[in-house]
Amino acid sequence: MNRAAFLAAASSLPLATIGPSRAAVSGIKIGTLDPGPLDAITDIAGIMVGHVTKIEGDSGPLVPGKGPVRTGVTVVIPNSEIWMRRVAAATYDLNGNGEMSGAHWVDEAGFLETPIALTNTLDVGRVDDGVIDWMIGRWPNIGVRDDVPLPVVAECDDQGLSDIQGRHVTAQDAARALQSAAAGAFSRGNVGAGTGMRAFGFKAGIGTASRRTAKGDLVGILVNANTGSRAELTIAGVPVGRILQNDYKPVFPPRASFLERGRAADGSVIVVIATDAPLLSRQLRELAKRAVLGLGRTGATSHVSSGDLLIAFSTTRLYPRDGDPPALAEIEDTDRLDALFAATAEATEAAIVDALLSARTMSGARGITLYALPEERLRALLAAAGR
Repeated sequence: MNRAAFLAAASSLPLATIGPSRAAVSGIKIGTLDPGPLDAITDIAGIMVGHVTKIEGDSGPLVPGKGPVRTGVTVVIPNSEIWMRRVAAATYDLNGNGEMSGAHWVDEAGFLETPIALTNTLDVGRVDDGVIDWMIGRWPNIGVRDDVPLPVVAECDDQGLSDIQGRHVTAQDAARALQSAAAGAFSRGNVGAGTGMRAFGFKAGIGTASRRTAKGDLVGILVNANTGSRAELTIAGVPVGRILQNDYKPVFPPRASFLERGRAADGSVIVVIATDAPLLSRQLRELAKRAVLGLGRTGATSHVSSGDLLIAFSTTRLYPRDGDPPALAEIEDTDRLDALFAATAEATEAAIVDALLSARTMSGARGITLYALPEERLRALLAAAGR
């Protein structure tokens, strides 16, 4: 299919995917464990996800401060009373050329008391403001009789497709994403914080997956995938990126060549890990480390300029603002912990693949075009390799 025909076909598709895992729909099996009913982070009871997507202006010249705009905000809420029912949590930095605000307090306290928000690099402060507005609206004693929140806001750089200098995500957008957050199936791909993202030389964005252990615990993952070079991409052990090295290549006009190499090209990834196992903060940090193994299975090597940041939380080990936490025994069964580690690595790998398959071809600022990973071609490559 030539470029014009490919773009025409892509334009008839929705810009994001909602429904079953795209890998499952394509008959692609990632790993050996069973997913939850939705193969999503929202398989874990109580978790809600919301997006605000901002797509403005036709593909064409970048006008700083005006557009084109291909950006947004995505939120993950661990439970409906997160300020009052704090959840055990921990963070981990694989590579620190990025920002996750509030991480110091999460690691110091051992719990999370705010939603997790994802956006672009230059809108972290605006999203932080919107999270605080939403929280004060829900819990008016914040800053009066209660203490004050330090929102967790993590970023990836979407300057390739979007006018990032324009800072088009507002505090009101963050509050709208929180207000609209819901349990159940949610959109992935070119949506929310993932709208302008790319990974492994393809269009990418928001992806999700879940895996259940033989012990009955559930791990759910949400990623904002914006990392990796084409040659690195590996899916189910097959070097897909090397095979497709010269196909579906991004279109970069000459004056945008700086986005093809160096700091602006290295990207980043944010990984949100949730489990219904009652893990302590130090155990959740170990869970976050195992998510890195899932990234590695996709070929990601965490380039020098990549911000690769992870946060993990448990929905069942709670720290109520009023009163003592429930008396829950620490999980000391090493087999159970090992099973959780394996589920985390596998679900992270699957979530990255979901982000790639859920995204759609998109053109944006400077006339740059990023192609979607072709699902039928991928299926044929995996079948040929016996996968």
